[in-house]
Amino acid sequence: MEEFDPELGFKVMFRFLEKYYEMTGEDDIGTLLGSMNTNVFADGRPADPAIWEVWLDAVREVSKAD
Repeated sequence: MEEFDPELGFKVMFRFLEKYYEMTGEDDIGTLLGSMNTNVFADGRPADPAIWEVWLDAVREVSKAD
């Protein structure tokens, strides 16, 4: 298992939240958490499948920058 890099994780989460806000204009954290909930479906994917792609985009963007 790879070691987790907290600094990189923080940067990715920041970019993810920034992208989510840019896309939706949504200020409500509850809406975001509902979209991200992985306990809704048996496969463990987020309730809103598109949110996973936003996350992966944020990971790619931050990975390129570092």
